[in-house]
Amino acid sequence: MTARIGALLARLMFARYLLASICALGSDFATFLMLDHGGAAPMMAALGGYLVGLIVHWVISVRFVFDLEGGPTHVQRIGFIVSAAIGMGITMALVGALSALGIAPALAKLLSVPVSFLSVYAIRKYGIFSRA
Repeated sequence: MTARIGALLARLMFARYLLASICALGSDFATFLMLDHGGAAPMMAALGGYLVGLIVHWVISVRFVFDLEGGPTHVQRIGFIVSAAIGMGITMALVGALSALGIAPALAKLLSVPVSFLSVYAIRKYGIFSRA
């Protein structure tokens, strides 16, 4: 019974994280498109979008995804930023490489999303917020 409850809670946390990520991705992609259409290089547009999405994701994550009694710790804040830097690196590398291969920057950005999402989720769930 305890295992079933734990599995259900884990699925609910993943669902909340997925919804937070969708919100963050919306702001990320809107910023990316704005910068891309404004003439920014694809990798710089990816960076700008990712940074905006990071802020949105932090706000949603600490309020609705992870149960943080007493609020996030300084270590969790730093870990969140480090995990975001890893995700940003994955995103920028994939957008840069795929764009260099002739793939449209917006499509390259979309293709980078699942890789970055799953990598960062694992780091945050099993590392940064493992006790939340």
